[in-house]
Amino acid sequence: MLDDLVQAGPIRVLLLTGDYRTARLIDDLLHAAWTTVHVVTHPTMDPAAAEALLDYPGCCVLVDVTPEASENGLALLEYVRMSAPEAPILALGTHEDESLATHAIRQGAQDYLVTSELGPTQIRRALTHAIERKRAESELVHQALHDQLTGLPNRALFLDRLGLALERSRRSGDPLAVLFLDFDNFKQINDSRGHAAGDMVLATLGDRLSSLLRPMDTVARFGGDEFTFLFEGLTSEREVVLIADRICQAATHPINLDGVATTVTVSVGIAMVADPSVAPETIIREADAAMYRAKERGRSRYELFDEDSRRRAVQRIELEAAIRRAVEQCELRVHYQPHLVLHGLDEVTGVEALVRWNQPGRGLIAARDFMPLAGDIGLGVPIGRFVLEHALAQLARWRARKPDMTISLNISASELRDPCLPETLARAIDDAELQPHAICLEIAEADLAGDADAAIHALEKLKAIGVRIAIDDFGSGASTLSRLRELPIDALKIHESLVAGLGASPEDTAFMGSLIELGHALGLDVVAEGVETEAQLEHLRELGCDAAQGYAISHPVSEEQLDALLPAAVA
Repeated sequence: MLDDLVQAGPIRVLLLTGDYRTARLIDDLLHAAWTTVHVVTHPTMDPAAAEALLDYPGCCVLVDVTPEASENGLALLEYVRMSAPEAPILALGTHEDESLATHAIRQGAQDYLVTSELGPTQIRRALTHAIERKRAESELVHQALHDQLTGLPNRALFLDRLGLALERSRRSGDPLAVLFLDFDNFKQINDSRGHAAGDMVLATLGDRLSSLLRPMDTVARFGGDEFTFLFEGLTSEREVVLIADRICQAATHPINLDGVATTVTVSVGIAMVADPSVAPETIIREADAAMYRAKERGRSRYELFDEDSRRRAVQRIELEAAIRRAVEQCELRVHYQPHLVLHGLDEVTGVEALVRWNQPGRGLIAARDFMPLAGDIGLGVPIGRFVLEHALAQLARWRARKPDMTISLNISASELRDPCLPETLARAIDDAELQPHAICLEIAEADLAGDADAAIHALEKLKAIGVRIAIDDFGSGASTLSRLRELPIDALKIHESLVAGLGASPEDTAFMGSLIELGHALGLDVVAEGVETEAQLEHLRELGCDAAQGYAISHPVSEEQLDALLPAAVA
């Protein structure tokens, strides 16, 4: 309320009117309403009036908008609003005029007052309400333009400030730079410690980053675990690099999470703006591309955007669009790589379903070359569902010819987190009229490294359907034996890097034998991936491995090619 301002000191009112009688009337009314009011009167918004407004940003402004008092009172209102966006403004008129009042409100006034109807109580109430409305308006604007968690500017405000900085750069020629920061291990913190811990990390880092900057610089929370920076007036690229280095160093200082010191690292991309006519979104994209380059080169570092970065950014944008088009236009295919059982008849009784992209002009593209990006842009789950439905329908046809045929399906981290996956899987199995035990879901060891408890819970829901579950790429990550015992799994698929040394290295052969024994001790089947030679196959048989998969057995093939490997249909 206005009384709060009174306690802080005299109320200051800037009165803009060219009419002496109006000035005298308003001055008398204000002094009758408050004993500590200070009124500054100017006929228009000249430099002296502007100085009064800027020197006392908490003052209220009364603008006489009648034609007799001002040549263009409405334009004056707009000028005041632009000069002091935080100041409450009241428009004054000599008589009731609905049209003039409406235009005054549109130009930024909180209210329109008729001077002949004013008394001390009315003017006090009007000023009080104007201040409260301005406060509420300012709070709404602040909430709309600031991140609630960190209190920093958000994406919208950052882009607005960047646009204004580009305007200034066009006039002055001064350089500016934009930095794009992304956590290297934020998802791991969220998964292992919970979202409250992640929020604490974001808030702490936001404060820490703000303390590194000059008053004229901007740091914003751009979204999720991404922060952006805007720097103006830097004289050289070296200055920007030094700032980026300080940011990376500051981020690595431990953060206390419930008594546990937690360390995070960040990757930073730098875009120097040489052409101020470029769009703000383009600059952000360039800084983002440089940040991805930093991640590719080892993380916990910064990289400058250059022509190579520009080329990669364009390629990434084009690839994103092409992947979306591939899903929409049914360019995806499912191929199958057979498993060979290494005891008994050495026969193929199962296959792994592998998605391929049949891109026009390029042919078949392996999943490793497009699925990581597909996951980043939210297409991991829909692509996974396509493979699931297509592969199960195909398995049903094969089991009519070979009743013991099974199929393995890769489940990504995003699919594992999808609460609808168990229902989707169960429905697809029913639609294909299959037995659940004919399906094995493969989850990469790395995808279980975050929140292990959540992963176990998700796997138990899938296991309840009756499907088998395997840990894929085992030996490439950092699973602990205690966690391995807790997981509701049926098989281990040994990573190809551990298969490569069989026969050539006694140590590698012994290590593989130990892994196979470990799997069997836990009651699990063991499958070796990436088997490329007959010698490796023979060593795996000797070591007691249950099954093998790799080019020594078969490349991934189309469903038509696999048909030729299976026995004829039963009459």
